[in-house]
Formats: sequence, structure tokens, C-alpha cells
Amino acid sequence: MGFLESLLEQSWLLWIAAALVLGILEITAIDLVFAMLAGGALAGAAADALGLGFVGQVLVAAAVAGLLIGTIRPVLLRRLTMPPVGTTNAPALVGRSALVLSDVTARGGLVKLAGETWSARTTPDRTFTAGEDVVVTAIDGATAVVGPVAPPAPAAPHPEEGTP
Repeated sequence: MGFLESLLEQSWLLWIAAALVLGILEITAIDLVFAMLAGGALAGAAADALGLGFVGQVLVAAAVAGLLIGTIRPVLLRRLTMPPVGTTNAPALVGRSALVLSDVTARGGLVKLAGETWSARTTPDRTFTAGEDVVVTAIDGATAVVGPVAPPAPAAPHPEEGTP
């Protein structure tokens, strides 16, 4: 029995070793790519335990790693980049929506923000009337600087049926 055959008989051990190496690399990178690849390596070890051949193990590992990178990683990255739950004061208000209570101009106005009435102003070229929704772009002292709510992204045009 050759060295390669003995390695392939113990391929689960190779998968576990690969997962450990990828986990250590993840600690240095902190980008979650290596962690997802380590998950794929663990799936390869599980595939070996189920009796799949080496090619099947590689396919399972690649499929699981791709699935983790495409689904779990974006969710975790969003979670990691969110502001902490305890964010308070002005940084917690920037980006929140507000309702205009009285006309808001560059000189002033009132908005309802986070359940409270705030003095507000906008850039010199903008005016918002009562009842409009706005977004807080900055906090200047005790005044909320507001701007327009971003319009929804335009829908992609549908190709006409029957065109080649």
C-alpha cells in the first residue's frame, strides 16, 4: 500500500487539518472567507464519514463552502458592521427617518425624530413641507440636518415578449 492510498483512507484527517489551518487563517484575516472554507472542509470530512469517495468529498466541500460564502457570510458581515446596540446620542440618529411637522428650510423647521420633536434645517436649496418624510443626514448641536428620502431603485426593464 502506497503513501497516497493510506492518505486517501484517512482523508477525514486531511479535511480536519485543512479546517484547522483555514480557521487559523481566518483569525488573521477576519473577513469570514476562510471560516466559510473551513466549514466546507468540515463538510468534506462528513462526506468521508458517509463513505463518499475523494471526488465526492471534494464536490461536497466545494458546494458547502460556496453556499456558506454566498448565503451566511453576507449576513454575518452585515451583523458585524452594524453599530453597537447601545449607540446613543447623535450617531444613533444619523440615517433615521423623520416626519416634517412644520416646513423645514435652511433657516429652520420642526421634525418628529425618534418620537421627539427636533428643530431641523436643510441645505439652502431644499425645502420640505409638513407631512413629508425626510432622512437625518447630520446632527448639528440640537438641530437635525435633514435631506430627502432616497428614491427606490428603478425596476429593471422587462424585455418584450416575442423579440429575439
